[in-house]
Amino acid sequence: MVYGVDVCYSIASFLVQLFYAIKKSLMALICAQKSPSVLPLSWKRPATDTSANGSVKRAKDALNNPKVYPLCDDEPSDNVKSIEEMTEPKKEGSENDDASVDLSDKKSPGLKVNKKRPTKLVIPDNSAGDAAFGEKKRDDSFGKVSEVEGDAFCLFSRKGGRHAMEDSYGAANATIGDSQLAFFGVYDGHGGRAAVDYVSDNLGKNIISKISQMEKRERENQLEMAIRAGYLTTDEEFISQAVSSGACAATALVLDRELYVANAGDCRIIISQKGVATALTTDHCASREDERARIENSGGFISCSYGSVWRVQDSLAVSRAFGDILLKKWVISEPEIRKLQLTSDCGFLVMASDGLWNKVSNQEAVDYVLQHDISLKSCEELAELSWSRGSRDDITVMLVDLQKFVKSDS
Repeated sequence: MVYGVDVCYSIASFLVQLFYAIKKSLMALICAQKSPSVLPLSWKRPATDTSANGSVKRAKDALNNPKVYPLCDDEPSDNVKSIEEMTEPKKEGSENDDASVDLSDKKSPGLKVNKKRPTKLVIPDNSAGDAAFGEKKRDDSFGKVSEVEGDAFCLFSRKGGRHAMEDSYGAANATIGDSQLAFFGVYDGHGGRAAVDYVSDNLGKNIISKISQMEKRERENQLEMAIRAGYLTTDEEFISQAVSSGACAATALVLDRELYVANAGDCRIIISQKGVATALTTDHCASREDERARIENSGGFISCSYGSVWRVQDSLAVSRAFGDILLKKWVISEPEIRKLQLTSDCGFLVMASDGLWNKVSNQEAVDYVLQHDISLKSCEELAELSWSRGSRDDITVMLVDLQKFVKSDS
């Protein structure tokens, strides 16, 4: 009994499916008889025109000037439009100008369609999104920040790609007994402007104050001690403010035809002697072997976790600087000092932050000034040269004319 019911159910299902299949076939046949014949789309038209009288060959002028075969209502179909937009060659000119697009084969004329370029998609500025992630837009244009011209020096300083300008400078004249003292400094801050502002305001004052407290006979032998004391005092005063930023410095002091240069960090001083560039300072970088040994002997370490730059405690690339209170045990402010007697061979000093020296060599900087002159324009063009080579750090360049001190003392 059960077997018979299953057989009947199977036969009924088969008949129902057969009915729907026959119905579908009949509907398709009826629609095909009522619909007009449609030729398949092709980019190549046949070489003959069809008309009521049959097939007629084209004349030669028709081959040279092919006839345009429009589709329904002289408008291309949606499919043709989409193909044209994907394959349309780019042309110069206004993006919304009318353009005639010829997609035909050079050997076989094809379809030509006059169409208008689509309106350019404009993506709105996502300034709100940038602010949400704390990102700030940077201006890569070359623009000046400071221009200074003094009696024996000139300076140009410009902001780099960072949020705040962290370079600064200092210059001062003082009378010490019966002698004239001149002081110049270039400073490069990091971690904010607090340290560089303090150093630029106080380092020169502290050094001159230490020197003025000495007797003349003491100055002859202890001037370097006064410079060192000025550096250390400035650092101690800033550290007492418990601010975490830091600053590098390179200074030059001229007194009685003697030149004293000092530095803590990677600001650099170059002297031109008969056109030959000589570095009077050595950058205090974590990669220096003697600096590395000093830091490791005091319990610190040097690492290279970020690219190819060696850093103190995996943090700071310079090994000496003002401030940096959290690294003060290893990043000291004691300067290296060098003394030089001024002669007629001494031409000028190039004092600059590492924004210049990262892209411009010592001799290259001296050669450029020799080809031009000791001027504000030379400072600016040296900074622009470094910028054009890819430096995006703050750049400060100071030129000091040493011949003015040599002539004034002679």
